Amino acid sequence: MRHIIRASVLAAACCVSLIACSNSDDKSNPQPSPRTALKFGQTAETAGADGKGTAQITPDTVVYVDKAGAETPEHGLFAVVRFKAGNRSKAPVTTTVGKGGFRWKTPDGKTVKAGNSEGAGRIAPVGFSEGAPDVSPSTYQVDSVAFDITAAEKGGTLVYVDGDGVAFRWKVPSTSSGSTAGALKSALQ
Repeated sequence: MRHIIRASVLAAACCVSLIACSNSDDKSNPQPSPRTALKFGQTAETAGADGKGTAQITPDTVVYVDKAGAETPEHGLFAVVRFKAGNRSKAPVTTTVGKGGFRWKTPDGKTVKAGNSEGAGRIAPVGFSEGAPDVSPSTYQVDSVAFDITAAEKGGTLVYVDGDGVAFRWKVPSTSSGSTAGALKSALQ
């Protein structure tokens, strides 16, 4: 009887827990999946590529520039987002960054993929491009993604689709913002 009660308590705790229980299939199932936009700078627990492992994704800085080094935007403006990708586990995890995981949803509802123009695809600011999508165990790394947008599309929603197909959203400020905005802007010159 004690074993039945203990099993019932464990099963109930697993179902109530915000961190999903998993079988031994090494698939991640981060819960709960947010239905509304997170605050810019807030961390999301996301599934790694192909649902393997868990990566913490934290976009925390955005800058809007009309030129990045030798690159000129086709639509008038680059929106460059700095993010941290963390891995608390003992095994490497691959994010979906290299598979088009990041998107920019404009205020009018249009969706733009990261690197959507030749120029946006080449932006790799020094100090803000540490080699995503792979994140080593027990570390985090800083990286950036760039979108080629119009001035009217500033202040959109950043969307990250993880390895389980769950979309996480952050409302992006409409002006350059974040603790490293000045450094990121300098790295883009």
